[in-house]
Amino acid sequence: QVQLVESGGGLVQAGGSLRLSCAGSGRTFSNYAMAWFRQAPGNEREFVAAISWNSGYTLYADSVKGRFTISRDNAKNTAYLQMNSLKPEDTAVYSCAADQSSRGINLSRTVDFYDYWGQGTQVTVSS
Repeated sequence: QVQLVESGGGLVQAGGSLRLSCAGSGRTFSNYAMAWFRQAPGNEREFVAAISWNSGYTLYADSVKGRFTISRDNAKNTAYLQMNSLKPEDTAVYSCAADQSSRGINLSRTVDFYDYWGQGTQVTVSS
């Protein structure tokens, strides 16, 4: 089991950047596939990006491809989401998620694939 804690959210102007962090507990962080999702008010939770255990595979939503970069540092038990060229429509609560079912190999865009979730961090992009 892993516990996840996000940080790094805040208020930024359009065109700006933010870097989100997701710190995981436990000694088996490298066994988990990691992902970021976001949820804006009134909307369903939306997939943003995912990364395999060894960073060999990544997956992005079309809406963030080329602007956001997911990464991880297993030695620090932390996953990151670098967000550049932010737009007002990126405003949402961003949550990280983890899955151990394939020892971190398989990735998915679906919420149900991931078993562990953080509490989320608010990102607000002003126009």
